[in-house]
Amino acid sequence: MTEKLPLVVLISGSGSNLQAIIDGAADDLPVEIRAVISNKADAYGLERARKAGIETRVLDHKEFSDRDSYDLALGDLIEEYQPGLVILAGFMRILTLALVGRFHGRMFNIHPSLLPKFRGLHTHERAIEAGERMHGASVHFVTEELDGGPLIIQAQVPVKTDDNPDTLAARVLKQEHILYPTAIRMFAEGSLRMEGDVACHHGSPLNSPIILNPDQAT
Repeated sequence: MTEKLPLVVLISGSGSNLQAIIDGAADDLPVEIRAVISNKADAYGLERARKAGIETRVLDHKEFSDRDSYDLALGDLIEEYQPGLVILAGFMRILTLALVGRFHGRMFNIHPSLLPKFRGLHTHERAIEAGERMHGASVHFVTEELDGGPLIIQAQVPVKTDDNPDTLAARVLKQEHILYPTAIRMFAEGSLRMEGDVACHHGSPLNSPIILNPDQAT
């Protein structure tokens, strides 16, 4: 039996990806969510965690004088739970180099685009405006480069001619809920690691991201 990987999940909002991980953990995803931390006390994801019996903590960035002091405190809080992997699930903060360095090789982020396209915000609007035929989501290791760490896995979603940002976002989010637990499982089961600055799958560098069910995304 695979030993459960301890997780800490960081959120700022509704926590739908958190819910996908909670549901996976209740099934056969070999993880233990030790804490859910938010920078916003009213984040609905905290309620999701409480309903699942998971410890919640709030660390409000507005109570700190600068980003460095906040990230120092956040790093200390995360380390209280001794996570094997830190999950950014809609945590709407740009992390400092110091915080990223503390969890090098054991911090994931999910981003709603096929990185390296459309880093940053408003990805669905930008994909439609650019005339993209394919959009999607990516999971990557976190480094100091915003949305630029080594890619792990992606899900592709066709852009329909009648799509608007909301309809496209809804279909991408559905794939995110499959994508994130899949990436976490790979790490928990030992097939995925970061060696230096390179993502490795079964010991070999990932020169391109794994594509999850590209023909089944809707």
